[in-house]
Amino acid sequence: MNRQERRAAAKQSQRVAPQDLEAVKRSLEAAKRGKLLFDLGRYAEALECFNAFDRINPNVAALYQTRGLCLQRLDRFAEAQADFERSIALNPREAETHKNLGALHSRLGRIEQALASLDRALELRPNFSAALDEKARALWTLQLRGEALVVFRQSLAIDPDNADTTRNVALLLLELGRHAEALESFNAAVKLDPESAALYQMRGVCLQEAGRFEEAQVDYERSIALDSSLAETHNNLGALHSRLDRMEQALASIDRALELRPDFASALSNKAVALSRLQLLDEAFAAFHRSLALDPNDARTIWNLALLQLLTGDFARGWSGREARWNVSSLGHADRGFSQPLWRGDQPIEGKTILLHADEGLGDAIQFARYVPMVAALGARVILEVHSPIRQILAGITGVANCIGRPSANLPAFDLHCPLGALPLAFGTRLDTIPFAERYLAAPPAACVKAWQDRLDDRLEDQLGPRNRLRVGLVWSGNPDHKNDHNRSMALRTLAPLLDCDVQFVSLQKGVRDQDRAFLGERPDIIDLTDQIKDFTDTAALVSCLDLVISVDTSVVHLAGALGAPVWTMLPFTPDWRWLLNRNDSAWYSSMRLFRQPSSGDWASVVDSVRHELEGLVAAAR
Repeated sequence: MNRQERRAAAKQSQRVAPQDLEAVKRSLEAAKRGKLLFDLGRYAEALECFNAFDRINPNVAALYQTRGLCLQRLDRFAEAQADFERSIALNPREAETHKNLGALHSRLGRIEQALASLDRALELRPNFSAALDEKARALWTLQLRGEALVVFRQSLAIDPDNADTTRNVALLLLELGRHAEALESFNAAVKLDPESAALYQMRGVCLQEAGRFEEAQVDYERSIALDSSLAETHNNLGALHSRLDRMEQALASIDRALELRPDFASALSNKAVALSRLQLLDEAFAAFHRSLALDPNDARTIWNLALLQLLTGDFARGWSGREARWNVSSLGHADRGFSQPLWRGDQPIEGKTILLHADEGLGDAIQFARYVPMVAALGARVILEVHSPIRQILAGITGVANCIGRPSANLPAFDLHCPLGALPLAFGTRLDTIPFAERYLAAPPAACVKAWQDRLDDRLEDQLGPRNRLRVGLVWSGNPDHKNDHNRSMALRTLAPLLDCDVQFVSLQKGVRDQDRAFLGERPDIIDLTDQIKDFTDTAALVSCLDLVISVDTSVVHLAGALGAPVWTMLPFTPDWRWLLNRNDSAWYSSMRLFRQPSSGDWASVVDSVRHELEGLVAAAR
């Protein structure tokens, strides 16, 4: 029993008859026992004691506050609220009670009422760190992350050693994608609470999101060593193994998570992804459906299932499910917030202006730009907004009235909009109705092609004499920031067996990595003019000077395919959805051949197959 309660009880005892003093003493003992039981978590017994005190000592504000907390722990929320409000009526200047009432409103989803109570608590006690924490959590619930972060930091300025607040700052920064700052806060939280398994788990997530996979694994394993009963940690470790293509370890960790929590929807979803990558398709579909039965609105699971449906040619379901990408925060697909309506393919657009805007990577924009002539054919005026490196080359597509760079600060007026990636859904595309598979990009201007032809000829004559061999473009790695880069890219050295073929190789590789730069320097027989490439119009012109392009899955293969240029694409064992399974041609580009890994990570077999085919091409050319 605290000092305020004892003072109130003493005043009350002065008003009772001497023969009732024994009852007052018993009530005080009941209050002491109630507080002890409350601290032990024995809330039902504590409540009986508080009720006994209240019968002898009514109108003690502190009692109603404490009993309100007890009722809240027992999930008797209406009674808890009544006690908090009674306490405030008796003592309206007690900041603690306003904070407790605000926390209760917040728990019940009444955020506006919560903020009003918490603001009153902070008026009474401006440096009340617990109230600041509650306010920050309420703002976070409203998705006001920036404001929540400011309030959390105000709380930390008052109580810098609060591990819970430090952890919440770290989690909020992680949610905002500010990984470096989040990691600093996680490190501070771990120092404050070094034996917290949950903290190591969450820091592992941060490290994983930042691409620091080995450190993430160490944190997950440390978390498991501290508390092996946390299913979430086993699930996260499994997802990390899966991302690094360690499927046996991935499934072992995820199955352990499911042993601990059989109804763990996220673990089932991660298991489905791992099974997909092993091409155990029936098992993968079953795991996805079990996960969605438990959590039917999980956007990431819907999206991953859609990718598997598209990979297996089920476009009818896949396009629709793929739209869940807008609700998967880690994919970075932010809603543009246009006031104009979204075009879904079912509204007439004749005479209207429509904005078609790139919503994914460069290759995706090139792939889906094939739908622009179809939109224009419906009578619409098309504004195309795409990334600056591809703006000039895509501006020449039939039906484009105005092509602008993305993002544009001053968009022209338009009536409707549609992301490029949603156009296959809008047109109900099926595997046998993919449009413009032959070509849909016009060749670059003749002057541009000639300029590149001259550059290439000059370099070849300087080094090797007149042209007498096939010219083959090479790309061996993609964007290092792509989440699947470790699977779809390779080191240039891996292509060494191919480089002895009797052809002239020309590098199309932009952004050569450090590990490849030295090897490229050892191979002066690979012509490298990429420092003169300004945008994809230059790349397209250089491709037009070649006999063949050989590349991993990057935007260059989309460019070559859209130009109708011969292109051989080297794919990982389980490729991106657009390349489907078990075929060596592309449904999207008729000039493309596909070379697939026979097992996960086996680039050597791919290079051997490409070398064999290339040698045959050389023999035929002779």
